Amino acid sequence: MSTRRTFLKNSALGVAGITLSSAVSYASIIEANDKVNFAILGCGGRAHGLAKAIAESKQGKVAAICDVDATRLIGFKQFCEKEIRQSPVIENDFRKLLEDRTIDAIVVATPEHWHAPMSIMGMQAGKHVYVEKPCSHNPHENELLVQVQKKYGKVCQMGNQQRSSRTSALAISDIKSGIIGDVYAGKAVYANARKSIGTGKKIPVPETLDWDLWQGPAPREAYRDNVHPYNWHWFRTWGTGEIHNNGTHEIDICRWALGVKYPKRVVSAGGRLHYKNDDWEWFDTQMVNYEFEGGKLLTWDGRSCNAFKSVGGRGAVIYGTTGSILLDRSKYVLFDINGKVVKEQFENEKKDSKANKTSDTVGFDGLTVSHMQNFINAILTGEKLNSPIADAAISTQLCHLGNIAQDLEESLNIDSKTGRVLNNKGADMFWKRSYEKGWEPKL
Repeated sequence: MSTRRTFLKNSALGVAGITLSSAVSYASIIEANDKVNFAILGCGGRAHGLAKAIAESKQGKVAAICDVDATRLIGFKQFCEKEIRQSPVIENDFRKLLEDRTIDAIVVATPEHWHAPMSIMGMQAGKHVYVEKPCSHNPHENELLVQVQKKYGKVCQMGNQQRSSRTSALAISDIKSGIIGDVYAGKAVYANARKSIGTGKKIPVPETLDWDLWQGPAPREAYRDNVHPYNWHWFRTWGTGEIHNNGTHEIDICRWALGVKYPKRVVSAGGRLHYKNDDWEWFDTQMVNYEFEGGKLLTWDGRSCNAFKSVGGRGAVIYGTTGSILLDRSKYVLFDINGKVVKEQFENEKKDSKANKTSDTVGFDGLTVSHMQNFINAILTGEKLNSPIADAAISTQLCHLGNIAQDLEESLNIDSKTGRVLNNKGADMFWKRSYEKGWEPKL
């Protein structure tokens, strides 16, 4: 670890001309009272888009960044200096930033096993929280996160940025006015062509990575070469599978459009069907059916390794008695009962692919800007959040229920008021994870 610390210190000096203990004073980054100072926790690809979104706001500033991987940390600092003209303080232990009173809000863009624990610790330390989806690793964390937000009263928004889409909001308004009659079903789709992750080999931890802090609340495992920086998504210790990784978005939009909360029954079919001899632990193919009170249905069609684009690769289709609506991040398309296009509304009000490109290689798009601005406005002016954690947690819970139903290969009966599984001891085993000693999040 001494080599890692030397690397971090020397890189910081070379890039920024400062160390963590110098910089004239951390107070030099403090702005006026109408400025929100952010600490971005996790410096992967998504963090780059979020940093740009913060910089787009006149009220936001990337004051600090944090990662346990020194290489990614230094690279992200260089990105911030070049792309958004800001020079954030760097730190490898997020707890130090939680103690810093000049930090107003944190962005949690880490691996998923950190999302709820870090968000909970952030609010308990007096910080507002923008947490990437999914907001929890398991149902217990989901419930605890909502309780903590309620107790401490901090602004907490999940990064399901399509909730800040102009065209999606218009579609929901039109649905409520009866534009497609009575809505009764929604289909959430995501398709990709991910490759095998192979069989990992145990190797020494890179000198620039704090593997112990990377694992944090998760039970300890030996480092191997096919986990960091991305494939942790497919391991149960750290990730939650494709239904959370991408399905959270589309399932959330369907739930929003249908006007439902928790289902009364959940059934799932799927498995690791495309590749069968690698370390991938979650499902690469999954079809989940959710049944709600009032005769409404929601289906998740997730295909990690077959990119046949039934609705353009990803999106949500809402079915009604007089028509249907297709929603994705760039547009809203209205169809009549025979499937003929009646109306199209584009997010950027221009009918060309460049204007309506959903994101670039760092996950930056107009929806992320709008979602982040909504979060900042909620902090400064009390503006209503587009995805408050109490509501976002419901969509996350649906994803958890889908995974539990698949693991048990059973039809789950659900309390439609609380989202809890009824009379199923098997489901109880998946409700909460085992935590590394000293890291379990608490109210």
